[in-house]
Amino acid sequence: MAISIEQPELVDYNVENERQRSVEEFYQLNHINQTYDFVKRMREEYKKLNRVEMSIWECCELLNEVVDDSDPDLDEPQIKQLLQTAEAIRKDYPNEDWLHLTALIHDLGKVLLLPSFGGLPQWAVVRDTHPLGCAFDEYIVHHKYFKENLDYNNPSYNTKYGIYSQGCGLENVVMSWGHDEYMYLVAKENGTTLPQVVLFIVRYHSFYPLHKAGAYEHLMNKEDQENLKWLKIINKV
Repeated sequence: MAISIEQPELVDYNVENERQRSVEEFYQLNHINQTYDFVKRMREEYKKLNRVEMSIWECCELLNEVVDDSDPDLDEPQIKQLLQTAEAIRKDYPNEDWLHLTALIHDLGKVLLLPSFGGLPQWAVVRDTHPLGCAFDEYIVHHKYFKENLDYNNPSYNTKYGIYSQGCGLENVVMSWGHDEYMYLVAKENGTTLPQVVLFIVRYHSFYPLHKAGAYEHLMNKEDQENLKWLKIINKV
């Protein structure tokens, strides 16, 4: 009787090694270039909201032109991912319509990669975010590259609290620039009537050092603590 032997799945280590190199290069560029002054300049430039005017749905469709190198599902349309996330949230929380909308819009800021929105480099748009104006926490991925950041040796910025104070509230903290911060600015500067928790989720959903490792909790206030519970719901999907 012939015995069928199942062959193990082959792993292309060249592809995997290339991916790892790409990820590390991303964080190197991100950690070197994301300075307090850089973020302040970007906020001032993009809060003008003078680039494109469109509906939320038009922006969702535009996102299909975006290539996020950090996304493992590069072949899947971005809009499909948005809808799947929103639908999953709707099933679990049918009465929280604001949360469904949050799931739909939270990644729309990735349009920053497109020419009409400035065509910013990947390191200034996607992946993790972190505070500026205080010490870089060791839980931030590839922390070693911060040594080349201009803020690293700045005595005003390199202590635990830096320019902030205990419980000052995350709303008062300058975050690294990316799609989270941009979408937050768009909503805020347009005078959104959505609940404050929506802005919190949009702005901090990539703030992984906080919601995965508890870093920077000393800067949070009570409202932040409550909002964080909802943010973790979105990030589980």
